Amino acid sequence: MCGLLAFVRAPAGTADPAAADSGDLTDIVTSVERAAHLMRHRGPDELGTWTGDGVALGFNRLSIIDIEHSHQPLRWGPAEQTDRYVLVFNGEIYNYLELREELAATHGAAFHTDGDGEAIVAGYHYWGADVLPRLRGMFAFALWDTVRGELFCARDPFGIKPLFMASGSGGTVVGSEKKSLLDMAALVGFDVGDAGIDRRALQHYTVLQYVPEPETLHRGVRRLESGCWARISPDRPIPEITRYFKPRFDATPISRDTEQARYDEITAVLEDSVAKHMRADVTVGAFLSGGIDSTAIAALAMRHNPKLITFTTGFEREGFSEIDVAAASAEAIGARHVVKVVSPAEFVAALPEIVWYLDDPVADPALVPLYFIAAEARKHVKVVLSGEGADELFGGYTIYREPLSLRPFNYLPAPVRRSMGKLSKPLPDGMRGKSLLHRGSLTLEERYYGNARSFSDEQLRAVLPGFSPEWTHTDVTAPLYAESAGWDPVSRMQHIDLFTWLRGDILVKADKMTMANSLELRVPFLDPEVFAVASRLPVSAKITRTTTKYALRRALEPIIPAHVLHRPKLGFPVPLRHWLRAGELLEWAYATVGATGAGHLIDVAAVRTMLDEHRAGTADHSRRLWTMLIFLLWHAIFVERSVIPQISEPTYPVQI
Repeated sequence: MCGLLAFVRAPAGTADPAAADSGDLTDIVTSVERAAHLMRHRGPDELGTWTGDGVALGFNRLSIIDIEHSHQPLRWGPAEQTDRYVLVFNGEIYNYLELREELAATHGAAFHTDGDGEAIVAGYHYWGADVLPRLRGMFAFALWDTVRGELFCARDPFGIKPLFMASGSGGTVVGSEKKSLLDMAALVGFDVGDAGIDRRALQHYTVLQYVPEPETLHRGVRRLESGCWARISPDRPIPEITRYFKPRFDATPISRDTEQARYDEITAVLEDSVAKHMRADVTVGAFLSGGIDSTAIAALAMRHNPKLITFTTGFEREGFSEIDVAAASAEAIGARHVVKVVSPAEFVAALPEIVWYLDDPVADPALVPLYFIAAEARKHVKVVLSGEGADELFGGYTIYREPLSLRPFNYLPAPVRRSMGKLSKPLPDGMRGKSLLHRGSLTLEERYYGNARSFSDEQLRAVLPGFSPEWTHTDVTAPLYAESAGWDPVSRMQHIDLFTWLRGDILVKADKMTMANSLELRVPFLDPEVFAVASRLPVSAKITRTTTKYALRRALEPIIPAHVLHRPKLGFPVPLRHWLRAGELLEWAYATVGATGAGHLIDVAAVRTMLDEHRAGTADHSRRLWTMLIFLLWHAIFVERSVIPQISEPTYPVQI
C-alpha cells in the first residue's frame, strides 16, 4: 500500500502563464516532491521520484512484498527496449506469482525483482489494457510509456484503491490523495478556493453522506472511477477514460440436489481468496467486529497463521460496543485479541486530523473508531484483513428484504399505488403503516438510492442556500438502474450499492483511516473470483423473510462460531445521538457552527436550530447534524485554512 503521484506537463507554448513555473523542470520536481510528502503516511518506508520528457513521478512506499527490492518508481522493459516503462503503483496483486509464471512461459518475460509490480508492467506490454481483468487484487497505478509518451492509469474493479485526477492549462496530475493535487493547483491550473467548490457535489454529499464518484467537492479534481482506465498524454488535455469492468448479477437457480454444492463453492472460493490475501513478507492481522464477515475472514486466516492477532474497538457506553462478542469470537477461533476503547475526549480531539486524511467529507461516524483501531493495529502488524464487501455481494443489508414486504403492491395498478401514497401523507409521523404505504407507492428507482439517506428535499431547502431541485440522487442512480433493467429488485439494489455506498463510503473510510496509520487493509470478499460465485446466487439464496446473506451463512456454518452465525449486523456502532446532547462533542459542535466561514454554502442558523432541538431532546437530528458538522470542519481545513490539523511524521519501522 502506497501513495503515488504523476504529473504530465502541457506541451511547451500552451501553458497558461498563470500556471506558476510550468516550464521549469526543477520547479516541477520540487512541486511533485512537496505534494507527495503530504501523503507520506501512505508510504513512510521510502520516497522515490523519476522525471522524463514532460513527466514527473513521485512515490511513497509502504513495503509489504519483496522489501529489499521492488523500489518505485519501477522501471521495466523487454530485452529490446530496456526501461521502456516506469510504474508507480498503489495496492497488491495477489495472483502476481501466477501472472509472472504465465508471462515468462508464454512471452519469455524476464523479471528482476520478486514483487508484484513487474507483473503489471510486463502484462501491460504484452496484453495492453486486457491485463486489467487478469489482475486479482486491489490497485491504482500510473504507468508511463517512454516510447509512446503516454501515461496509462487504472483502478481495480471495485474501487478499493483511490485515484484522483486534475487537468488544467499547465498539464494533468493524478495521485492517491486529493490533498496532493490541491497542493499542485497553481502548477496545473485550477481553483481551490470557494469559487472552485462544486455545489452539485455538495448537495449530493448532503443527501448521501459522501461525495459520489467521479465527483469531489472541488470542480477541478475528479476521481477515476472504479473499474476504469485512462490514457493521458501531453497533447491530450482531457484524459481518455474507458470502463473495463461491468459487474452483472446473473442468477442461476438452486435445486435441492445442487444446494450443498453451491455452499461448498462459496467456501472454496473464500478459502482461496483469503490464502492469496495472506501473501506478504510482513505480519498480517485481522479486524474483528463480532459479525459473520470479519469472523469468517479471521477464521480462514488462522489456517495460514495460527498466531494471528485480531483487533476490535468500541466505546464505554453500554450498547455501543462489539468488544465482548468479538473477544468471544477470537477465543473460539484461537486468535490473540487486542482491544481499543475510545473515549468521547479522544473522539473529539481526533476529528480535525481524521477529516484532513479523508480529503473529502464522509459523514459516517463509524470511520472514527476505525481510525483508532487502525492506529492500535499498526503497533503490532503492517497488514490487516477485513470483511468489507460481503453485504454488497451476498445480500447482507436488511433493506434488501424490502422488496419482499412490498411485493403485494406490485399487483396494484400504478394509479392506485400513487393514490395510496397520497393518502399516507396526512397521517401522523410514526403511525403504523404510514411508511409502508408511502414506500409501496414508489417504484424501486424512486425509493432506493443506497444505504445512506440523510436529508429529504424539504430539509435540504432549509440548510442549503444554493439548493437546486435539478440536482438529485438520480444524477447518480439513473444510469445504474438503466444498466440493471430486467434484473430482480434485490440484485438491482446490490448493483446500486456497488457503485455508491461501497465505493463512496465503505471503501473510502477503509482506505483513508488505515492509510492514515500506514497500515495496509485487504478485503478478501472483494475479489473477482468471489464476485463471480456470489453474482450467480438467486434471490432466495440471499434474502429470506427472517435473514440476510442466507447462502453465505450456510456456507460458513463449519467455519465460524455458532454465537456469531445469526447475529444481527452492527458494525462499529457510535453513540452519536447521546454525545451530541452533552459533553465534549456537543461543545465542539456549537464551536464549529459558531466559527464557520461557510455561511454562504450552509444556512448556519438552520444548523444551529437543529442542534438546539437535538440538545433539548425534542428531535433526533444526529445523523443530519453530523453530515453538516463534518462538512463545516472540512471547509475550515481545506478552504478557510482556519483549522490546521497536527499531522505527525510517521515513525514506523520498515517491517513488523
